[in-house]
Amino acid sequence: MSPWIAITVGDVTGIGPEVALKALSAELGNGGWNYLLIGDAAYLQQLNSRLALRLKLNSFQSYSQQDPVAVHSPSAPLAPNLPAGAPEAAHAVLDWLRDGAERCLRGEAAALVTAPVNKESIIRSGTSFVGQTEFLSQIAGTNQSVMMLLGADDRQRWLRVALATTHLPLRVVAEKIEQSKVELAIMRAAEACLRLRLPRARVGVCGLNPHAGEGGQLGTEEQTIIKPAVDACCKKGIDAVGPLAADTLFYYAFRGDYDAVVAMYHDQGLAPLKMIAFESGVNWTLGLPFIRTSPDHGTAYDIAGKGVANPSSMIAALRLAKQLAKSELVHGM
Repeated sequence: MSPWIAITVGDVTGIGPEVALKALSAELGNGGWNYLLIGDAAYLQQLNSRLALRLKLNSFQSYSQQDPVAVHSPSAPLAPNLPAGAPEAAHAVLDWLRDGAERCLRGEAAALVTAPVNKESIIRSGTSFVGQTEFLSQIAGTNQSVMMLLGADDRQRWLRVALATTHLPLRVVAEKIEQSKVELAIMRAAEACLRLRLPRARVGVCGLNPHAGEGGQLGTEEQTIIKPAVDACCKKGIDAVGPLAADTLFYYAFRGDYDAVVAMYHDQGLAPLKMIAFESGVNWTLGLPFIRTSPDHGTAYDIAGKGVANPSSMIAALRLAKQLAKSELVHGM
């Protein structure tokens, strides 16, 4: 029986369902997988027809069914033509995420791929929400997860960036950086390199301040937090270097001197990543008890419903999920 990949289709008023269906259309037939779309069945059928993708979207009955693509709707049907960011869509998104995560936790799905949601819309709907990474970590009962973004340019030069902090206002980043968080990000980045079966796992660690603090002249976090974290990881056998000035570290990582980078905050890491892989970057949640990937873009309400959304990032997320799942099935990692 072929393994299943669960795919949550994201906010239906954004481009999530479109890129999910387009990615499936591109990937069907590539290597013996079944796909479970988790979302609004009627909406997906209508969108499939409108995009002329001709996918056979059968209702999910059991994991033994032979359909390569099945659809499961764990929440009430949504009204058609909802406005962008509608509360109904925001509430449904969380039901779908929870359903997909629980299937992975039960071992029924080999991986979870999540299409984009909109944090602002979810919060406006009355739900406390930081991000999908944090939401899934809570369901899994772990506080040891780390966000990694990875992507390559057209010459296959890769950046793999793990974040020591994620969705924080810039003014509070310095006070939230802790040695334990930096150590965790370094360890998870090294583990990711091993799971990707790279020949090396060398991790470059960014400083927080310009020029990595200039020996304490531009900030002391490098000396009091980041350097002790790097030293602690090195003592555990991890090949980690830093803290290094972020404005030069990404150049050296891009040319291949480092296999992964640990950034101290969201935009420090994601700006360089999106510069080289804006349309194909992937978000990989490290440290969950299951594989979870997602495209590295948002709901793009401005182009939703126009049929022009680029599925490259969703395709890359789906491919990475299958690569990792296959590796676990073969190597037992």
